[in-house]
Amino acid sequence: MAYVNIPNDLSRIKTKVALNLTKRQLFSFAGAAAIGIPTYLFTRSAIGNTAAMLLMIALMLPFFFFAMYERDGLPAEKVARNIVNTLFIRPGARPYKTENIYAILTKEDETIGTDKKDETAAAKREAQK
Repeated sequence: MAYVNIPNDLSRIKTKVALNLTKRQLFSFAGAAAIGIPTYLFTRSAIGNTAAMLLMIALMLPFFFFAMYERDGLPAEKVARNIVNTLFIRPGARPYKTENIYAILTKEDETIGTDKKDETAAAKREAQK
């Protein structure tokens, strides 16, 4: 008996437009072709076939990356924006600070204790004279 597996999370299914690619992928691949192919055709006579091909690949790779990369349902530019926000724009450490009333009491106890020590040391010095 034939059956079809249905994924549990239907929100991860993306609408395919043509050639089993999404609109985002189609536009990215078209942009890569629009940049890479003319670059190759115009530079191969000046720098040679191999160098022109490597230049074309280097120019097209970011388009392919933005078309295909997805992390936790977010595209590459949103992931990059989140990384920039957390590393550079927003402060890294945000400590939760409270007013500790016991710290004030311990400071008072320390100052009172040092005053008593000073008084007892002064009394000992006078007693020795």
